[in-house]
Amino acid sequence: MFLEPAFRGQRSGWIEIICGSMFSGKTEELIRRIKRARFANQKVQIFKPAKDVRYDEKNVVSHDDRYIDSQPITHSKEILDYIDNANVVGIDEAQFFDDDLPQVCQHLALKGVRVIVAGLDMDFKGRPFGPIPALLSVSEYITKVHAICPHCGNLATHSYRLSEEQDTVVLGEKDKYEPRCRLCYSMGNILNFKLKKD
Repeated sequence: MFLEPAFRGQRSGWIEIICGSMFSGKTEELIRRIKRARFANQKVQIFKPAKDVRYDEKNVVSHDDRYIDSQPITHSKEILDYIDNANVVGIDEAQFFDDDLPQVCQHLALKGVRVIVAGLDMDFKGRPFGPIPALLSVSEYITKVHAICPHCGNLATHSYRLSEEQDTVVLGEKDKYEPRCRLCYSMGNILNFKLKKD
């Protein structure tokens, strides 16, 4: 069940999006913002998709081994079942959630909650990923973070898949993905296409 919107005169919340390619520091930035909120004695709750068990089944963990406790869930509407007077809600790996996530985030914001969402904005084919595009359109604040392309040193905006799997969702780390700039990403895809054709 969705929450009733805020009453007139009640402070409104907002939605913050942290997006970018893999290895760009999205989760690290989410954890930083959550820890600052906790330091300010705000009540915080964090959620992650239950399917993301790469580092830990429960905790949200960044690539540089920073972690924070979270509640794994399978559907975004479950967030509303777990909310307990939180001032700040963090959501990691948002691209893996369903299309109800933007509506859930908007309901939380209407109740005065600061909602911080981190996720990939593009999949390995360079297409908008999951509910992230819809979240970008309804958020108040957007932070695009970048990795560094290991081939040329430019800012990396794409997640290049090193493995042969073609499913949109393939969990993996440096064994399956690397960040690339627009040019190196495109060159890699052209080379792969030529190799498959030959």
